[in-house]
Amino acid sequence: MDNDKPLQPETEDEIEIEPVQQSSDKMLYCEAEPPPTVEKVKPARENSETDLEIEDDEKFFTTGQKELYLEACKLVGVVPVSYFIRNMEESYVNLNHHGLGPRGTKAIAIALVSNTAVTKLELEDNCIMEEGVLSLVEMLQENYYLQEMNISNNHLGLEGARIISDFFERNSSSVWSLELSGNDFKEESAALLGQALSTNYRIKKLDLSHNQFSDVGGEHLGQMLAINVGLTSLDLSWNNFHTRGAVALCNGLRGNVTLAKLDLSMNGLGNEVALALGEVLRLNSCLVYLDISGNDIGNEGASKISKGLESNESLRVLKLFLNPINMDGAILLILAIKRNPKSRMEELDISNVLVSEQFMKTLDGVYAVHPQLDVVFKAVQGLSAKKTIFLLTNPMKLIQSYADQHKITVVDFFKSLNPTGTMKMSVDEFQKVMIEQNKVPLNQYQVREVIKKLDEKTGMVNFRSAQAPRRSPFSARGPGWADFLEHNEAIATSLV
Repeated sequence: MDNDKPLQPETEDEIEIEPVQQSSDKMLYCEAEPPPTVEKVKPARENSETDLEIEDDEKFFTTGQKELYLEACKLVGVVPVSYFIRNMEESYVNLNHHGLGPRGTKAIAIALVSNTAVTKLELEDNCIMEEGVLSLVEMLQENYYLQEMNISNNHLGLEGARIISDFFERNSSSVWSLELSGNDFKEESAALLGQALSTNYRIKKLDLSHNQFSDVGGEHLGQMLAINVGLTSLDLSWNNFHTRGAVALCNGLRGNVTLAKLDLSMNGLGNEVALALGEVLRLNSCLVYLDISGNDIGNEGASKISKGLESNESLRVLKLFLNPINMDGAILLILAIKRNPKSRMEELDISNVLVSEQFMKTLDGVYAVHPQLDVVFKAVQGLSAKKTIFLLTNPMKLIQSYADQHKITVVDFFKSLNPTGTMKMSVDEFQKVMIEQNKVPLNQYQVREVIKKLDEKTGMVNFRSAQAPRRSPFSARGPGWADFLEHNEAIATSLV
């Protein structure tokens, strides 16, 4: 073919696709350009790292994204996925549970080599196995637009872990979030992944939950955490870490300077590991979120964790749900936070713990020091019927009642509290004004419920959301619990 002449368009019948030759020294790219653009012939890449190009011995041809995918499906012998065809120019593509298999995944990978639109790709539960993940990592060597990928529950096993580890070691992809949950990874996989992640700085968010790592795996991952400088979020929930492996993880966390979120829920940590966790909280200055729910941590463990809370200045969320902690352990935790004037704790989840009115009075003192704190518990034991009814009264119903009496709308009520008279306020300003206003007296728990209803998740509340009812788990926050109940006894009585 004369390289100075433009490529002549061909009909579908004239185009022949030959099987990819794995040993070919010259790989020819099928460029994905919007038709009717026609490119001149490009020289073949001699040392291509992938086998995802559609090869033609005679010529190159240009095609659109849809046509490229259809040709790839012909090449590998699979039926095209109509959802992918319709959404391949969107930033988010969800192909979970589509039964792609390794060949279907390869066709998707071929189409994504030159795709510049998709930034998040979901491929969970497609039985892609090691052949499919190989196609994906080869694609990622060419595609620098894809940033988040979910390949959970795909039976990757040891060979899949090996392929992903090689990918990590290259540090050459734009992907920063990778979900690998439920892929039958065991100890050897942990060794490979741990070694590769030790030098990787591109992966920021990694999900390794629901695998089969045990103590040896914990040791490998703990060594990685000690030197990794990329990860900010790591999910290791639903594995089989026990004392030795969990202590190794904690040892790695002591000196880690980047990890902000760690999920260790539903493992077998126990009270012995709680001592190591307390040391982590004492020494680590970057961990913001820690989930250790469902780990057989009792009051003894709560006591050890509270030692770390007394001096920690970074942690904001601590989840201890589904641990055998009772009210005694809960008091140790909240008093530790109270004793730390530099604590930044915003949420303590002990939502399986029954507390007493005396606990609530103690909590009032904690809230006086740390008004930003929200302690989530199960219920209050021994609360009188009148107080219980008042506590559980829907705050929006109280506001609606006030609005009806004054012949205004709920939205008008909220706007009247905003000095600017607009439909939006910052969450902090709104919380303060709701506590201070006396038109509809509300406790901190009820104010929290109102904020949840109006919160846009952007740090602002929007009064237009006032009509949408919403319920949430029981919790309480803020000062004045005892004073408020006493002050509103008459209202509570009227509700009985």
